[in-house]
Amino acid sequence: MKKLSIIASLLLVVSVSFTSCREKSEKEKLVEEMKEEGAEIETKTDDDGNYKMKMETEEKEVKIKEDADGNTKIKVDN
Repeated sequence: MKKLSIIASLLLVVSVSFTSCREKSEKEKLVEEMKEEGAEIETKTDDDGNYKMKMETEEKEVKIKEDADGNTKIKVDN
């Protein structure tokens, strides 16, 4: 029983770490893609530590918002 709980704990840690890495790579992938397309990029950081990035081309608009707690929201408009 003890061995089963240790394995379950390890699987939980590994799955959480992969999930957080995937979110960052999705954000980075969008930034790279928009830079390649020649997008206009605006960034803002307010006093509370919230970060906003807006990237815009003629065909596509991407907004990335990250709050002080590290929660990220990504919005893509075509």
